[in-house]
Amino acid sequence: MATWALQDAKARLSEVVRAAKKGPQRITLRGEEAAVVISPDEYRSLQKKSGKGKKRTFYEIWASAPKVPEFEPMPRTFEPMRKVDFD
Repeated sequence: MATWALQDAKARLSEVVRAAKKGPQRITLRGEEAAVVISPDEYRSLQKKSGKGKKRTFYEIWASAPKVPEFEPMPRTFEPMRKVDFD
């Protein structure tokens, strides 16, 4: 993976984008990794692998939520609603 300092990447952005078609391009800021530029094909591939980008049903979202062992839903009651006086 090629590495570019941010100031060089800004000055040569079109070159960075062309190089990303061949492989990921690392961009650093003050010597620390700050970003990675990848091709659209690689991005789509990563989205498919992670399962992101596809629409999920409510059940799929609910089923993937973290489980809380001590949580017990309250049982549903069928009692009539109480009357409220709005005067």
